[in-house]
Amino acid sequence: MNCYCASGLEYANCCQPYHLNKSNAPTAEALMRSRYSAFVLANGNYLFETTHPSKRKGNSADSYTKSAKNTKWLKLEIVAAEFDKVEFKAFYLNHKFQTEVLHEKSYFKLEDGKWYYVDGVFY
Repeated sequence: MNCYCASGLEYANCCQPYHLNKSNAPTAEALMRSRYSAFVLANGNYLFETTHPSKRKGNSADSYTKSAKNTKWLKLEIVAAEFDKVEFKAFYLNHKFQTEVLHEKSYFKLEDGKWYYVDGVFY
């Protein structure tokens, strides 16, 4: 099965090892892709754990899971990736079953060998 993050790799050889905590995403882009896949799969625990601790206030693994379950994600497109920034477009269906786009430049932080999502700017 191809990975949800559109890497072209199989899920088992792409985002799944990160989701199973067998390894950490080696780059900000890999983390962003794995977080997209986690949204598709409603893996709230992974989303919570990969959010920088300074940004977790008011969020919980359950809130991530509920949010993810309320969205039908369609595809991911990477626009640009730098060391600690990734601009992407995530396509999803709205409540009227129309395709919409979440266009974001996300910022990440590397701490103790592990990447974390910090925040993003929406377009």
